[in-house]
Amino acid sequence: MSGPAPTETRESLTTQRRYDRQAAVYDLTEAPMELLALRGLRRRLWSEVDGPLVLEIGVGTGKNLPHHPQGVRTVAADISPRMLHRAASRARRVGRDVDLILADAQHLPFRDNTFDAAAATCVFCSVPDPVAGLREVGRVVRDDGRVHLLEHVRAANPVIGRLMDLANPIAVRLSGANINRETVSNVTTAGIALDDVESRGFGIVKLIRGSAQRPTRR
Repeated sequence: MSGPAPTETRESLTTQRRYDRQAAVYDLTEAPMELLALRGLRRRLWSEVDGPLVLEIGVGTGKNLPHHPQGVRTVAADISPRMLHRAASRARRVGRDVDLILADAQHLPFRDNTFDAAAATCVFCSVPDPVAGLREVGRVVRDDGRVHLLEHVRAANPVIGRLMDLANPIAVRLSGANINRETVSNVTTAGIALDDVESRGFGIVKLIRGSAQRPTRR
């Protein structure tokens, strides 16, 4: 599946360029965190995702592809063409049939109520407007659909949290990822109902399970 290029806002183009620039070495630079925590959590998150039609937001280099559920059609979107190229290579290597699409999470090119579930891992730290992106997720997931997120967030500890705030501009410039996002509250602000939040890594890593909601018509 193909689609339109991401909306060309300055912030989106900056994000696209950052991840295009990193694509060739992204897996290498992320390897320590992947080995320490994320690989097992990715597997756990995707073990709970069910179809028949699933959306992955921010597929990146395709780290989640080996964990995608069998017998489910998956559409995987990313803002970076170079990341998508690497995801396509990985899909061929692991024998996964996935529809890859170039798209901005803030402006998903799908109709309302399209997907049975949506999932993302370490994505809404880098979406320029995370609430807008999460609203789009809620829009394209059907009324009884599920949302599965694995995200790193700002520490609840006030000292560590403040240090993360101070370091955030450097982190964004280097990697594109904000390290002080309040993603759990962003999920509720976006209108996605929280079903469960599981904390790991001193509360900095969260497994977030939610359900799409629709405004009540009067």
